[in-house]
Amino acid sequence: MPDFPDESERARLLRLSADHILAHGVAGLSLRGIGQAVGSNNRMLLYYFGSKEGLITAALTEAGRRFPLLELVFELLEDRRHPLRTRLETAWETLSADENLPYHRIFFEVLGLAGYQRERFDAFLGAVGKDWRERAAAALRADGVPADSADDLARELISLWRGLQLDLLTAGDRAATLRVNAAAAASLTERATAVGGRSHPG
Repeated sequence: MPDFPDESERARLLRLSADHILAHGVAGLSLRGIGQAVGSNNRMLLYYFGSKEGLITAALTEAGRRFPLLELVFELLEDRRHPLRTRLETAWETLSADENLPYHRIFFEVLGLAGYQRERFDAFLGAVGKDWRERAAAALRADGVPADSADDLARELISLWRGLQLDLLTAGDRAATLRVNAAAAASLTERATAVGGRSHPG
């Protein structure tokens, strides 16, 4: 892949590292190996990213930008022109699209690695633990759900989606995940409405 004319060296290394990680995963990854793959060396990678774990975390974020449907998931969830249940179903349909599978694979590979090296992946685990949940909670609050209930329901929703992402990778039955999510969306909408939320726009 040719370099971009206005690209900084850090951006170039990050882009190429994301290419490499998406293609080969992170199992057995070393700074020396990735340095060779991207036309650099471990010293320069340490200079720009601080550690192998820092590079992996940054590369995963960069990789996520290449899957525009991931951002669309939350745009759909936040679109209050449609009932909450519809948004919950449409969001999962988008997240579970086949074109997102490469991202799901690398996400869970890095998550497994982080589970054994928590202190080295603080930034990654912190983002995993709150980013999606906070956006889901904000969408629920916009529907009138009280903050405490919105946080709990968002945690449940994101936990469900993480589990369904893993199920997609292991069982590969997208239709089954759509059914499970639809049932969960109905239950979550009912409970959101019961605590003061609005199940319909307006």
